[in-house]
Amino acid sequence: MQLALNPLASRQVAVIGAGAGGLVAARELRREGHKVVVFERGDQVGGTWVYTPKVESDLLGLHPDRTTVHSSMYQSLRTNLPRESMGFRDFPFVAKEEDEERDPRRFPGHTEVLRYLKDFASEFGISEIVRFETEVMVVDSVEGGKWKVKSKSKGGDGVDDEIYDAVVVCNGHYTEPRIAEIPGIISWKGKQFHSHNYRNPEPFRDQVVILIGGAASSADISRELAGVAKEVHIASRSVADEAFGKQPGYDNMWLHSMVKELTHDQKCP
Repeated sequence: MQLALNPLASRQVAVIGAGAGGLVAARELRREGHKVVVFERGDQVGGTWVYTPKVESDLLGLHPDRTTVHSSMYQSLRTNLPRESMGFRDFPFVAKEEDEERDPRRFPGHTEVLRYLKDFASEFGISEIVRFETEVMVVDSVEGGKWKVKSKSKGGDGVDDEIYDAVVVCNGHYTEPRIAEIPGIISWKGKQFHSHNYRNPEPFRDQVVILIGGAASSADISRELAGVAKEVHIASRSVADEAFGKQPGYDNMWLHSMVKELTHDQKCP
């Protein structure tokens, strides 16, 4: 005996963030018949894929009152996945060879990804339900299993309170830098800079630079820095203790085991 499926009741749903996750969440919710509002702090869709040359007032990202920048994009960034893996299944990320302004490469730059997300938002009518330059301040549970969303729009007079049946949080996780826990790092007198605030290599010209970590952003940034810096040293936990070796193809870049401490004389044992 086949059970009859009850149709879903239409709900009022708030989606926080208009990046890739927020856009597809809004699209799927609308397909199910729900009434959706998307809150976006920025002035366009795209989330972390919106490149800006701006950096935060605290380049290491520790000060709680620093001016924050959402995106961690650097100027030269390209995807490390092919475009076939970057797109949504029913909206493929295909190269638009006929448009000279588009990037047809299989591993395109960040601008092409942003254009794809804007195309997606336009195709499915998501842009029309986004409240741009509106920041969600507080989300509180209230009676009846509902949610109170307090938001403030740029230039607005106050905070707006609204009740929703559900809230989907899609605000990403790249805004808050993760800081390495190394003895002496807080009091170290050398210039400290988190990759969240890296945009191009020019500020590091003719300097000796240490990169903490050996993952994807380190691989990109180290190669770019090697073109202008005096020396580039990559410290990685995946490298055996006391290991040390010059990187193939570079005369000024070395791979090390993880830094154990930072001293006041700016040495890194």
